[in-house]
Amino acid sequence: MDFAHRMEEGICIVSVSGRLDAATSGTFGTGMMQLIDDGVLKLALDLTTLEYVSSAGLREFLRAAKALKAKGGSMVCCSLKDYVKEIFDMSGFSTIIPVTASLEEGRNTLA
Repeated sequence: MDFAHRMEEGICIVSVSGRLDAATSGTFGTGMMQLIDDGVLKLALDLTTLEYVSSAGLREFLRAAKALKAKGGSMVCCSLKDYVKEIFDMSGFSTIIPVTASLEEGRNTLA
C-alpha cells in the first residue's frame, strides 16, 4: 500500500494504491490521523488504484471519518474500483462515508 497527499483549494487529496489490509492499515491510519491532527478538515480519498481493502482498512476509513466529523470536517471516497465498491456496498460503508464516481465529483461534494 502506498499513499500520497496534496492540497488543492483547501481540500486534501489522498491517493491510496495497492492493498489496504491488516499489514498496511496501521501505516495508513497513522498517516490519516496525522493529516487530521495537522488541521485538514476536508479529505478526498482517490482510490483509483486501490486494489483491495480488508476489514482492517475499512476500520481506518471509519476512524478518519469519525475524527473529521468531531472537528467539523468531512471525507469522501472517490473513484472506487468495482471490487472495492462492492466491499463498501456490502459492508454498508457507502451509507456512512460518501462515495463518488470521480475525484472531480468528490471535490464538488466537499466544496
